[in-house]
Amino acid sequence: MTKISKKYDYLIVGAGLFGSVFAREMADKGKKCLVIDKRNHTGGNLYCEEIEGINVHKYGAHIFHTSNKAVWEYVNKLVEFNRYTNSPIANYKGKLYHLPFNMNTFYAMWGTITPEQAKAKIQEQINKENITEPKNLEEKAITMIGRDLYEILVKGYTEKQWGMAATELPPFIINRLPLRFTFDDNYFNDKYQGIPIGGYNKLFDKLLDGIDVQLDVNYFSDKEYFDSIAHKTLYTGELDRYFDYSLGKLEFRSLRFENEVLDIDNYQGVAVVNYTEREIPYTRIIEHKHFEFNQSPKTVITREYPLTWQEGDEPYYPVNNQQNNDLYERYKKLAQDEDRLIVGGRLGMYKYFDMDKTIEAALAVVEKELK
Repeated sequence: MTKISKKYDYLIVGAGLFGSVFAREMADKGKKCLVIDKRNHTGGNLYCEEIEGINVHKYGAHIFHTSNKAVWEYVNKLVEFNRYTNSPIANYKGKLYHLPFNMNTFYAMWGTITPEQAKAKIQEQINKENITEPKNLEEKAITMIGRDLYEILVKGYTEKQWGMAATELPPFIINRLPLRFTFDDNYFNDKYQGIPIGGYNKLFDKLLDGIDVQLDVNYFSDKEYFDSIAHKTLYTGELDRYFDYSLGKLEFRSLRFENEVLDIDNYQGVAVVNYTEREIPYTRIIEHKHFEFNQSPKTVITREYPLTWQEGDEPYYPVNNQQNNDLYERYKKLAQDEDRLIVGGRLGMYKYFDMDKTIEAALAVVEKELK
């Protein structure tokens, strides 16, 4: 890496969405920014790798969706988005169910035809359980969707994803579960949805255009030097790592991806198929060409395997139980005591963010900095 002598206003550690939006906004306000990333590419987990002419979501499927018109207009000023709508399928022991849970799902499960019949079936199952105050994810899910839907479409998938029994998981994890009584397979309720035409890399090319970027750079290999060349540091990595795990380690879940190129033009007919039985080790198969309506004669699929995170693994999902959240708050206080440090992003804020919320959070930090 080339040593840099000039001063920057901001050193930005991490070329993911939060850091790149922050850099773009600050650069447009005349601030000098340097973005560094330990990976050999920009884009963080949104990075796409081209294989057989197909943009492969290297770190898992990412579908942009939002109801925030300002955020939608923000990204569309940078790149054009297509009309992709996320309509995943669930596979349980070879039988297919529509997601999110809707009238198509209920018909496949019970043969119910009307919303009234489906609601009655779910309520009948809920009443049998006699759960008044759900103490864990399993009980919470059953009070929302009944026993059948839970056992077939939630239990196995969730236990694979988190690496523990559903009875050991907190109830709030299931709160995001969509449930509707229409024949609507659109997974997200948000008004705007799509994929950047040509892939997410084009979005980051625009965000970081004209900004100094250095890749394959480990901030912690020369932290003192990097801190010395900028007035402030925006750090988007794990906050416990920043403080050398002085208070203990935060927990994450990790993932392993297994790509396969197939000499056929269509493997599963949809971008995302969830495998909900516990016995199958992967949680889902992604067929990337369907995100962009790609007409390649070949296809690329990715099997996604959840992993227990260990130091050195890529952290994907924070484990937001009470113990970890309390530990994070202690680290957050340490960060607040450092005047030149700004913390952001999914890892830095120890919170699962959708992309639109990441942009909102980055813009809020920019506004605060510019006051």
